[in-house]
Amino acid sequence: MRVIVLGAGAIGGTIGARLAEAGHDVTLVARGAHAAAMRERGLRVVSPDGEQTVHLPVVEHPRELALAGDELVILTTKSQDTPAALDALRTVAPGATIACAQNGVANEREAARRAFAHVVAIHVWMAAQHLEPGVVEVGSAPCSGILELGSYPSGSDDRVAALAAALTAATFDTAIRTDVMRWKYRKLITNLGNAVDALCVRDDAARELARRARDEGRAVLQAARIDTVPENEARPRLHLDERPIAGRPRTGGSSWQSLARRTGTIEADQLNGEIVLLGQQHHIPTPINARLQQLASAHAGARRPPRSLDARELL
Repeated sequence: MRVIVLGAGAIGGTIGARLAEAGHDVTLVARGAHAAAMRERGLRVVSPDGEQTVHLPVVEHPRELALAGDELVILTTKSQDTPAALDALRTVAPGATIACAQNGVANEREAARRAFAHVVAIHVWMAAQHLEPGVVEVGSAPCSGILELGSYPSGSDDRVAALAAALTAATFDTAIRTDVMRWKYRKLITNLGNAVDALCVRDDAARELARRARDEGRAVLQAARIDTVPENEARPRLHLDERPIAGRPRTGGSSWQSLARRTGTIEADQLNGEIVLLGQQHHIPTPINARLQQLASAHAGARRPPRSLDARELL
């Protein structure tokens, strides 16, 4: 399978490396120091079972790719970067299949709006982080992560089945879901606590703040009549053998990593902001998600360090 991984950070780097190890033709699209490090030294993938260095072609922009136009592109950028990534891609591969392995629920819609030939939604459950150029860490082994796949907005087909088979052979636990967006909306509720994890010291007040953000999210989705996977169905499925790497537990989730790397942007608009938008449309107040969205965006833009706020003050 010819695969382009667009956004080779924690999730994309792991998926790309594992597919390459399974024998697939993989090219990574990354930027800056991370791209330079992978070109020079390869991509180092560290897990509880050890580490491997995988040498793959790396480019910094889709226009550098030699494409036939019908490739599989796994989009793993942060959601705030999705529109620019898709606009760059459709100039060189308008017939590509786009598989969105991202947080949030709007990425697939953005791809479909740009008339790509086929859009696949991937629900991602992984304990991965990327803090150092040329290195990704995967906190579970031997399974690298749990992935649910389906056509967007619903259904499945041979391309979904082929991708699921390739990922299964590449150390991922995969399942084909004809209702995959139910899983992504369930993940959205979970991700409403990402801003708290990024902004606040971990304590009981932070856990309470995250709980209230998620309660707002559930109320909004109920008002919008958006169905999600219930916890009694999701919890048995979403179980990883997560272990420390070199004695160190994973430091934080994707939003925490954005602040830690001082990237200047964060996914709060696409996570908490999705709930704020739906709340406005359905007349449901969302003050906690709105405040978290504002604070996370301000901290990212100012490149402030993670966990520099007291959740008790926010409450």
